[in-house]
Amino acid sequence: MSGYGDIESGGGGGAFDFSEKTIRLAFIRKVYSILMIQFINIDSHHPCRKVYSILMVQIGISATFIGLFTLHEPTKLWVYQHPALFLVSFVTMFVTLICISCCESVRRTYPMNIIFLGIFTLAESFLLGVISSKYNGELVFWAAAITCVICLSLTIFAFQTKVDFTMMGGVLFVCVIVLFVFGIVAMFFPGKIITLIYGACGAVLFSIYLIYDTQLMMGGNHRYSISPEE
Repeated sequence: MSGYGDIESGGGGGAFDFSEKTIRLAFIRKVYSILMIQFINIDSHHPCRKVYSILMVQIGISATFIGLFTLHEPTKLWVYQHPALFLVSFVTMFVTLICISCCESVRRTYPMNIIFLGIFTLAESFLLGVISSKYNGELVFWAAAITCVICLSLTIFAFQTKVDFTMMGGVLFVCVIVLFVFGIVAMFFPGKIITLIYGACGAVLFSIYLIYDTQLMMGGNHRYSISPEE
């Protein structure tokens, strides 16, 4: 990645290396600053603002785990020496997710909902950190940057578009089942092409899900919406 000029300083001679920790951290700060600006004008009592505030905290925790496990060699080595922690984190994340999804008393009762959400965030962040530590650090951060840009773009689209996605809940659920079955079949036919197709279908499906969930939170002129308590 070296050889590019320093764009922000206006110079063209300095080397730009995205692998440097300081540049990475500066890049992440700019991405989060843009995210903050995008929803700062939302009514403070609107559920969207509360959801995105919580989401920002979750992203920050996940980014911290990923950065620590990717850039700090002693931590990476410690994770490799304790593989059982991966299984413990996975089970913890799965159990808390089921509780949040299926138990209304957990989902709507304060501070129970915050406690379970915090446990879920920590477990998921640990899993993301372990997975990220197995890949090149630069690739991980590029993937995170692309994900942030896509999520930001889709959120803006959900706020601006006149197309009502809230009526697609049943169709999206069927697509998830199809994707799940396709993933099981793909396990028996490994290959780059089928992996690429599976990943692309998953990315498109959950991108539509992001628009769907955002419009459910917005309410307004959309046919379906969720209550602020949810």
